[in-house]
Amino acid sequence: MSGNNSKPHQNDFIREIVKDDLSSGKHTSSVTRFPPEPNGYLHLGHAKSICLNFGIANENIESGSRCHLRFDDTNPSKEENEYVESIKEDVKWLGFDWGEHLYFASDNFDQLYQWACYLIENGNAYVDDLNAEEIREYRGTLTSPGKNSPFRSRSIEENIDLFERMKKGDFNDGEKVLRAKINMSDPNMNLRDPVIYRIMKTHHHRTEDKWVIYPSYDFAHGQCDSIEGITHSICTLEFEQHRPLYEWFINNLPVPCKPRQIEFSKLQPTYTLLSKRKLIEMVNDNYVDGWDDPRMATISGLRRRGYPPEAIKTFCKSIGVTKFSGITDIALLEHTVREHLNECALRKMAVLDPIKLTITNWPEKDHSESMHAVNNPEDINLGKREIPFNGVVYIESDDFMEDPPKKYYRLSPGSEVRLRYSYCIRCHEVIKDDEGNIIEVLCTYDPDTLGKNPEGRKVRAAIHWVPHNESINAEVRLYDRTFTVEDPSTEKDWKDCFNKNALSILTDCKLEPSLISAKVGENFQFERKGYFCLDSKDSTKDKIIFNRTIALRDTWAKINKS
Repeated sequence: MSGNNSKPHQNDFIREIVKDDLSSGKHTSSVTRFPPEPNGYLHLGHAKSICLNFGIANENIESGSRCHLRFDDTNPSKEENEYVESIKEDVKWLGFDWGEHLYFASDNFDQLYQWACYLIENGNAYVDDLNAEEIREYRGTLTSPGKNSPFRSRSIEENIDLFERMKKGDFNDGEKVLRAKINMSDPNMNLRDPVIYRIMKTHHHRTEDKWVIYPSYDFAHGQCDSIEGITHSICTLEFEQHRPLYEWFINNLPVPCKPRQIEFSKLQPTYTLLSKRKLIEMVNDNYVDGWDDPRMATISGLRRRGYPPEAIKTFCKSIGVTKFSGITDIALLEHTVREHLNECALRKMAVLDPIKLTITNWPEKDHSESMHAVNNPEDINLGKREIPFNGVVYIESDDFMEDPPKKYYRLSPGSEVRLRYSYCIRCHEVIKDDEGNIIEVLCTYDPDTLGKNPEGRKVRAAIHWVPHNESINAEVRLYDRTFTVEDPSTEKDWKDCFNKNALSILTDCKLEPSLISAKVGENFQFERKGYFCLDSKDSTKDKIIFNRTIALRDTWAKINKS
């Protein structure tokens, strides 16, 4: 088991359980598992579970503890191999490795079928002819007991025959199901004769067309845990009511071991949707450009947006593991990302809305100098870089105002500012096009101000720039929060609070020349603009595209306050 999560982890109630079981000798090592269904891409909530399950294994690696990756592929109508591969990529990207312990529920279809027959033979399961709507009706409600199906009293022999015929494909989808025979009056609705096998004449991504009946998630999950020797089956809080059923199957089948199910609260971040059904709608209804769209809370979307895996793991550690459901402020994740990138991201200069600036007293047209820019003030070992400077640059259009208001400290006619890492300049003329738009700013520079302020003069602002001739043309995509309300899951329709301004595309942006060698996976701080990364999907040699990972400051706090 590997991964860069080897530092001591904060404690929580699940880790206490594991620790006690190991110290008492109940288990010599812990075996956990991350068990996604391959019916979509992983999201931020899955990251919490991944960090928990693989983290426990890493923290107890000396005892031989491990974590399995198992795909619960029991519903072929919604599963695809694309999802399998994306999940494997996401887990590895987060820094975890399952080694040789990669499993699929479908590996156990033969054994699960035999165990279903075992339940029938012991009078604990029966074939039912009720359809789905009738089963719901017979099930009762939280305040009233259910009633027995008229087919519940079938003989063991008849049930064995019918179940075998279900397996052979003699019946249509939905015509018959296999149900566990437990108690239709149990206060726990999950114990009212749950369906454990259904007919689905659908091609499976691994077993192809071998099976036309498939086990339910509830039936397959615990038994697969037992087959793999899982010691601690960790799941989210909504499965707490399923635990009695999990244990009923374990206790009524000749399984090799009895795992312990433990529940914890799932992650519910603000301004974010983690419902897989709604994420699928976002993709299918073209609100986003695929599962890895940076507006998605999927791990692949966060990766493409430039969120570092270390920051996501730090976030998961900071929110802890409890049994109490609650909302987590997404600003905590954003703060963690900023903190991490501030330490490691290389600084670069980029002009997103360029305007030309020419120094009219520059010595001569071909004269060029090299300005030395700090790569990261947080780490002097990252050194400096050279940026060519020949008297003509691009600056941000909002760094110049012809008629500025009071307390505007950037460039304006007659005012003096510093070009970052370079000279102090003073504006003396503005050039406009026929429509009155400013197209160029003419300035003079003081050659004695390189790296220092002129004596007796206050220079109250430094503005960034890029060289005019050597700059790189790029498209820049500015991403913001995907939803406009704190808890979009409570809205009647998530589409009503989808932030239409979550993506702004800027073309004709100008970047400093060193960014021509930028690689996918590298993070940069565009000075005064935010943190950015090269887009991994759409950027090409001929069309460079950068995504904004996050702004330098939390602008949403100001929006909410206002």
